[in-house]
Amino acid sequence: MIMSHLPEAISQLVEELRKLPGIGPKTAQRLAFHLVVSGKDSMNRLVSSLIEARDKIGYCSVCGNLTDVDPCGICQDVRRDPSVICVVAYPKDVLAIERAGAFRGLYHVLHGYIEPLKGIGPEEIRVKELMDRLVSTGREVKEVILATNPDVDGETTALYLAKELKPRNVKVTRLARGLPFGADLDYADEVTLSKSLEARREMT
Repeated sequence: MIMSHLPEAISQLVEELRKLPGIGPKTAQRLAFHLVVSGKDSMNRLVSSLIEARDKIGYCSVCGNLTDVDPCGICQDVRRDPSVICVVAYPKDVLAIERAGAFRGLYHVLHGYIEPLKGIGPEEIRVKELMDRLVSTGREVKEVILATNPDVDGETTALYLAKELKPRNVKVTRLARGLPFGADLDYADEVTLSKSLEARREMT
């Protein structure tokens, strides 16, 4: 995209916006112009929100989810069932499952998938932390739900975890096939995701 006719500050803003997922060159340019013409007060609020997120948001030391307190609110919630842990790849997946409103256990965020072709093995994601949780929670974990995406990377990761979890005397289940192959959890509607949780199957 040619931006030589734009002021340098706007060009730089467009380039930064293009780095966001799902934002193409034209959308980035439209957003940049909207921000600039919205006025200083609007931009200052956006800048303040970004700074606050940068400075206050981190990862929960227990589950790995995004949080501004440690442990996070879900891990601290005494109304949640600590005997069931739902394993997801990214924090956005926690949000998707919470939107469905059908799960009242705890979470474990892997922060990625096992992708051998990219050199990403179990050591590069939070597999060890998951295994440690099974013996360090102080309460018996009876079920681990593998809620990874129904695609090649998600299936590879789920099969590896199921194999590792099998000797640990814990029930291992997988989301039902209500989710189409290749889908992302955060794009699934609440009803489909809720039914997939309810109809989860045990992995053998």
